[in-house]
Amino acid sequence: MPRRTRAFTLLAVTGAAAFVLAGCASSGTDAAASADGIAVVASTNVYAQIAEEIGGEFVDATAIVSSTGQDPHSFEPSARDQLTVQRADLIMENGGGYDAFIDALIESSGSEAPVITAVEFSHDWPDNAGHDAESEGAHTDEHGDHAHVEGFNEHVWYDPHTVEHLADELAHELSELLPEHAATFEANAEAFATGAADLEAALTEIDAAHAGAEVFVTEPVPLYLITSAGLVNATPDAFSEAVEEGQDVSPSTLLDSLDLLRSGEVSVVIVNSQTGGAETTEVISEADAEGIPVIEFSETLPDGQTYLSWMKANIEALAGALEK
Repeated sequence: MPRRTRAFTLLAVTGAAAFVLAGCASSGTDAAASADGIAVVASTNVYAQIAEEIGGEFVDATAIVSSTGQDPHSFEPSARDQLTVQRADLIMENGGGYDAFIDALIESSGSEAPVITAVEFSHDWPDNAGHDAESEGAHTDEHGDHAHVEGFNEHVWYDPHTVEHLADELAHELSELLPEHAATFEANAEAFATGAADLEAALTEIDAAHAGAEVFVTEPVPLYLITSAGLVNATPDAFSEAVEEGQDVSPSTLLDSLDLLRSGEVSVVIVNSQTGGAETTEVISEADAEGIPVIEFSETLPDGQTYLSWMKANIEALAGALEK
């Protein structure tokens, strides 16, 4: 059975449902409506934490998807989520078809809040071909339709360079909303950039020690990190595409994948801790049998972590596995 689909349910809020929403005004989503700071609503806790990092005490950030037990691809928003988006002063999304639910919530809520879309800061985003993400056209999006782009890896938060540019734009938008604290936002963004540079330096160290090492990833989630570390994605495209789309991996593709693991050419296997399936289980079992290290990466921020500490832990896990 496919483990996930990109479809989601949009709850229309009319009539009696609107009355129910009014009764939710004292619920936990009030963080998005606080008068004490800028109400930032993010599609996932990854972006909510970055908003907290840049905005500090002047931001109240709310994540629609906040648990490692939730899969953003197949997340179905609630009426409460719609109310949260409606109250936002600023919205952060990944884009690229990853979190389409947030665009639907924006439309249904009638929100006119500015929207920061992370994929637009990636060098690989089609609109950025030939120029840097800091250049003209890389600012906030008026919540347009960010459908999945064929051939584009939308998991851009695994690219520290992209996230650094995102943080710069976030500081800019927060300064527009609360200009008296612009210096604080800019200083926080500079500190964040220093942390991102440290991550890139750690990836460069892996590149120097292990350039060209082959990695098997059950899904394309960590590919930006892999590429930055100078590693090679050896996974058959048909395998990772099928797993990501929640489809069955064909027997021939699975056999090719298992043969690859038996070849002795793969140094590390990386799996998505938030999803799985029979084929992924077979890959893990084969990797264990062949003595290949298996590490897990997630799509959302684990409890107790910041974006920077999380990425640092991922990079350290990758470096450790390559040393085995």
